[in-house]
Amino acid sequence: MLVVVVPVILLTLGFAWWYRASNSRAAYEPGWVYSGQIEMVIWAIPAMVVILLAGVGWTGSHQLDPAQKLASEAKPLRIQGVSLDWKWLFIYPDQGIATVNQLVIPAGTPIEFLLSSGSVMDAFFVPQLGSQIYTMPGMSVRLNLMAQSAGEYPGFSSQFSGDGFSDMRFMVHALSAAQFSGWLERSRGSGAALDTGSFAGLAAPGTAPAGVYGSVAPHLYEWIVDTTAGLPAQREAP
Repeated sequence: MLVVVVPVILLTLGFAWWYRASNSRAAYEPGWVYSGQIEMVIWAIPAMVVILLAGVGWTGSHQLDPAQKLASEAKPLRIQGVSLDWKWLFIYPDQGIATVNQLVIPAGTPIEFLLSSGSVMDAFFVPQLGSQIYTMPGMSVRLNLMAQSAGEYPGFSSQFSGDGFSDMRFMVHALSAAQFSGWLERSRGSGAALDTGSFAGLAAPGTAPAGVYGSVAPHLYEWIVDTTAGLPAQREAP
């Protein structure tokens, strides 16, 4: 705004000084109605402001595109998230495990999220890692995040979705590569299995403590998306 404000202030002071009563060099032109040079200045300044803001907005929007993959030498980790009433389910499809209300990731590794909802529209938000994104039943949205360093990052739902909305919180545990590998080994086969039957119980309205499923039925996430869309499943139920 200084591009507009400063010239206006300077011109106001300049006009007042130049056209003062004691200045005999200031020409009085009562018939003057137009100046191309002044019109150019008047329109050029706001035009440049608009061009500048448009350029910043265009560039920033593409840099912050949630579906844009993050540059890194590390291989991305795929995680499928589902918002439920009133809890979060995270599926690790390549590792064959799942978690509830907790997210364990390796630090310095890009995380490629596929997010959906098993109920009403919700919003996935980890403020310290990136922007929020909405989850909707029958739809799958992409989000790419990365924890630069090890630590704990609180996450929550930023979209009101019912009585237990305030309890839809989870913790992101960013571990070193060795710690993450150890966690995977301990998690595999250590908890209950997650399939369509157990998912139905998990999806029932109500809160749930943080936990781990030691095995997950193949293509469970795709089945959830197909089922919540109200369409015939595109593949057999896992």
